[in-house]
Amino acid sequence: MVGMEPESVVIRPYDPQWPTEFERVRLELADALPESVLGIEHVGSTSVPGLDAKPIIDILVGVPDLTRGLELVPVLESLGFEYRAADDLPDRHYFPRTVAGLRVHHLSIAEPGSRHFRNTIAFRDALRADGDLARRYADLKYRVAKEVGHVRFAYTNGKTDFILSVLRQVGGEVGGDYRVRDLGSGTS
Repeated sequence: MVGMEPESVVIRPYDPQWPTEFERVRLELADALPESVLGIEHVGSTSVPGLDAKPIIDILVGVPDLTRGLELVPVLESLGFEYRAADDLPDRHYFPRTVAGLRVHHLSIAEPGSRHFRNTIAFRDALRADGDLARRYADLKYRVAKEVGHVRFAYTNGKTDFILSVLRQVGGEVGGDYRVRDLGSGTS
């Protein structure tokens, strides 16, 4: 809306309701998506018990073919997810969902064998397995959020080196540029 400042990046203490919210959305998606979907995963910081995070549930949907995954756009849009065709990652489709003016869900569609899928799961699992690593990640997120304010792409980029370091440790695929670009909104 013209004249309104974008919402700042705010990190919240871990909320034990985040897994419950994921499960609610997972059931909603399972009812709406075809049987060809290869799984619906809770990923991102809200999927790591005890980890402070932005209160946005990240969801990863496995599909057998990324191009055919575009056939899910009408179904997802009917559920309130907005397809973002201009995504920085070539091996996923991205859909944020906003409710009452607040971003509440990020949904990605990817093939289970893709770099995005494998790295997302590997990073989540590394944080779940190592409480000290998760605490260091939370500290970084608080620091970066304070530094960048409402510039979400800068917040994402501020975490990139840490994420890549973890992925290297757990055998993730880290070649290429992982920085995201400003798509003009400052709120992605």
